Amino acid sequence: MAGGNHLIDLIRAAITAPKRRFLETPGGDSLSYGELLDLSGRYARVLAGLGVQPGDRVAVQAEKSVPALVLYLAVVRAGGVFLPLNPAYTAAEMEYFLADAGPRVLICDPARKAALSAATERAGVGHVETLDGQGKGSWADLAAAEAGCDFADRPRAAADLAALLYTSGTTGRPKGAMLSHENLASNAQTLVAAWRFTGADVLLHALPIFHTHGLFVATNVTLFSGASLLYLPRFEVGPVLESLPRATVMMGVPTYYSRLLAADGFTAALCAGMRLFISGSAPLSAELHRAFEARTGHAILERYGMSETNMNTSNPYDGERRPGTVGPPLAGVEVRITDLESGAPVAPGAVGMIELRGPNVFSGYWRKPDSTDEAFSDDGFFITGDMGRIDEDGYVAIVGREKDLIISGGLNVYPAEVEGEIDRIPGVAESAVIGVPHDDYGEAVVAVVALDGDAEMSAADIQGVLSGSLAGFKRPKDVFFVEALPRNAMGKVEKAGLRERYRRAFAE
Repeated sequence: MAGGNHLIDLIRAAITAPKRRFLETPGGDSLSYGELLDLSGRYARVLAGLGVQPGDRVAVQAEKSVPALVLYLAVVRAGGVFLPLNPAYTAAEMEYFLADAGPRVLICDPARKAALSAATERAGVGHVETLDGQGKGSWADLAAAEAGCDFADRPRAAADLAALLYTSGTTGRPKGAMLSHENLASNAQTLVAAWRFTGADVLLHALPIFHTHGLFVATNVTLFSGASLLYLPRFEVGPVLESLPRATVMMGVPTYYSRLLAADGFTAALCAGMRLFISGSAPLSAELHRAFEARTGHAILERYGMSETNMNTSNPYDGERRPGTVGPPLAGVEVRITDLESGAPVAPGAVGMIELRGPNVFSGYWRKPDSTDEAFSDDGFFITGDMGRIDEDGYVAIVGREKDLIISGGLNVYPAEVEGEIDRIPGVAESAVIGVPHDDYGEAVVAVVALDGDAEMSAADIQGVLSGSLAGFKRPKDVFFVEALPRNAMGKVEKAGLRERYRRAFAE
């Protein structure tokens, strides 16, 4: 629509029943679609009053709440660029994000405002408002004082920025992935079709909203289908079990599903009204996939996405959902596997770099043209940094990050393969395989293993089992046992910390 706001216009077009519930919380708060438009319009008026102009960044570092989610739409309606930030970031970490993104407005938890004052001043942030997990703070006061909710959405084209999502920074300082209106809109439309979302769906939302999974995948799919959210403040087994009978779809990370399986109350009967469980953000083990299906009758649908691209591949809604894979490419997304050295496509089934092209792929990294150039091939494919393979049926399997690749004695070891074998051993809860310095091999394969409750096992026990399934160069030279693997907020194992912890394992 010429002169319109691309993403918001498409969302408006999808809202065919303004009185239909968009969101409900366990505490009984709710918003209809009409009320969502009214409240986001009120918020957009406040942002405009604070001087937000098209293209300005608005940063939000606040606990999950209804107002925090509505702010996403409000910022886009005001023509701004939404910048969600993890509430766990320290003041030192926030100083980097604020200096790099240069937001006009920051909305943060009231308890953090004082600690962030020096950073906001140095970054030249024009306004700092507050919002807590209950939806109270100076932002709520400003909104309550705003007289109206009518707002003329600022014109923004398909290629204009709608959001900045900072990468985790595992290979250096975090970089801001620039996501356009069309990146978000096209991916939402594709996922609605791929996952068969309709206005009759109720999505159980227990994910954080500072990440693409809970913010863009869950929220945008709901908005574009006219579905509704059961909006939980966080994942807790009890409230999720209570909510499941009212839901039709759940999105989660593997940790959510493993914790549900550990709960006695999680039964097939409880899931009788569910039509779909979706997993992402971290690898789902084949063992967890099979155990979940055995308990519930539901095969978890695993998909593959990134901050830079939203979703790229998905196991099919109709058809085989293959454990250990993330499914074929989504409609409109091209996926290829290339050789690390030459960049040339590899033979079918061979492991290489996953590269992507499509309307979902970001335009580059904020204020980092060199990083952007390095991230794209000459013919416009995004070089993901993920290693994978594509089988004869087009299913993609991810074997790990390029940086996680272990080269031991000149031979490539893919951690995911070794982890898969270790996780099959009875008594093993989960494992992480890393490479650590070794005088002879260059890198030695090391396994870090968490055992089930009362299980007892030695390094020799695990190495003995693996001798029947893995070549010698792939088997761990040592095994360390921990109570639980360290994970970030989205359930990804923090391998960088493990490498640092065990880097001197063979120093003697």
